[in-house]
Amino acid sequence: MLSFEVKMPVRYYETDLMGVVHHSNYVRYFECARNVMMEQMGYPVEQLAADGYFTPVISVECKYHKPAVMGDTVTAVAKIENAPLAKLYVKQAVFNQNGELLADGQVVVAFTDKQTGRPVRCPEKLLSIIESKL
Repeated sequence: MLSFEVKMPVRYYETDLMGVVHHSNYVRYFECARNVMMEQMGYPVEQLAADGYFTPVISVECKYHKPAVMGDTVTAVAKIENAPLAKLYVKQAVFNQNGELLADGQVVVAFTDKQTGRPVRCPEKLLSIIESKL
């Protein structure tokens, strides 16, 4: 299994009137972890796009366990358990600075041709990177 993480402070604009992180921001935290994942694998999303591919999100599942609040530092995690074919399944989680699970779920991204928008298999370069690290 591949695992990547990024730490970030809870920012004021991510909270509601109660000082609690709004539920929509956990999906953003998930995305930050996926971007770090791609960078640390040596194939950032900008390069993937330059090579002619997009990775649209086709499914998001998120279960909320405990709220993050102003002043917390959250750790967003992205994990890959299997090599992708036409879709990449990414297990995701967010923890607070005490290691408590705040939210978890799964994001599924597809691979599409940048020019046509049509689905394609996982780019060989990315597939090779993932397979070499699994």
